[in-house]
Amino acid sequence: MRAIFGEKAREVRDTSLKVPHGESGKVIGIRVFSRDDDDDLPPGVNELVRVYVAQKRKIQDGDKLAGRHGNKGVIGKILPTEDMPFLPDGTPVDIILNTHGVPRRMNIGQILETHLGWIGKAGWDVDADGSGRPDWAKALPEEMLAAPADSNIATPVFDGAREEELTGLLGSTLPNRDGERMVDANGKAQLFDGRSGEPFPYPVAVGYMYILKLHHLVDDKIHARSTGPYSMITQQPLGGKAQFGGQRFGEMECWAMQAYGAAYTLQELLTIKSDDVVGRVKVYEAIVKGENIPEPGIPESFKVLLKELQSLCLNVEVLSSDGAAIELREGEDEDLERAAANLGINLSRNEAATVDDLMN
Repeated sequence: MRAIFGEKAREVRDTSLKVPHGESGKVIGIRVFSRDDDDDLPPGVNELVRVYVAQKRKIQDGDKLAGRHGNKGVIGKILPTEDMPFLPDGTPVDIILNTHGVPRRMNIGQILETHLGWIGKAGWDVDADGSGRPDWAKALPEEMLAAPADSNIATPVFDGAREEELTGLLGSTLPNRDGERMVDANGKAQLFDGRSGEPFPYPVAVGYMYILKLHHLVDDKIHARSTGPYSMITQQPLGGKAQFGGQRFGEMECWAMQAYGAAYTLQELLTIKSDDVVGRVKVYEAIVKGENIPEPGIPESFKVLLKELQSLCLNVEVLSSDGAAIELREGEDEDLERAAANLGINLSRNEAATVDDLMN
């Protein structure tokens, strides 16, 4: 480049977008946008090339699924088919949902969808015994009195099947090829443990429901950090995988530590693993030298609190256990500077924008 452009080539940088580290896939499309073609582009951009990369991913533990009623959740465990609970005719269930997810969210629609899904899958015949149309079926259209298995059902949001119709249709489902009805009129079935073959003590609601796979995959979220960038203001580690950040230890996590009496673990998490600037460098030095971990110091968040109180014209003094005033020094600690220099640690407070910035 220098042979063509001369000294100006020194100012040129390769800013090409690359596939992020650890990513892979197959290019499935390329689109070119140009200002000459009247495409809507950001200011200063004359041409834009967009490359679409796709990848197939097998579903795994930790991936997120959702129904159509706000009933979302992550996969806790994927079992072999033979270990899943099964119906009396040997049909295994695909997904087990925790019942505690229904009353708390109050999205009963998922239960109704499960029942209607089973009715549509099994098919139904209201007048199967020849006794005529029952009272609960008076409002049903003539074509809805019977339907074969695998029928498609659509029920309006506010004018759909009522409770008595749902119960009646569940009791009118067609038997399977062995002449048995797997699900009772209450929408529940007897399930058997796939590992032991023993029946479960109580009947379980079984049916069919639409389940969607969300774009929250565990491979994109899993992340670990040893050392990395800190926030300029709070001196605490940044958050998020893109910033090579740490795991947030929030208020409720602190309560859990307090409940278990893990005082030293909590102190470590809130000081040397967070915003005790002097302490974390001293700990790093102690680990490198194989020495004992020193006592944590005063975290930066406490100093920020003092400054905020002073901004309200409140004179706040820090006292030791014997009542003596402790002076919080403004400048950098000499021990901190010395330890950082010995370990080759850069104490500049510039926040790294990406993981690539950290590596370079």
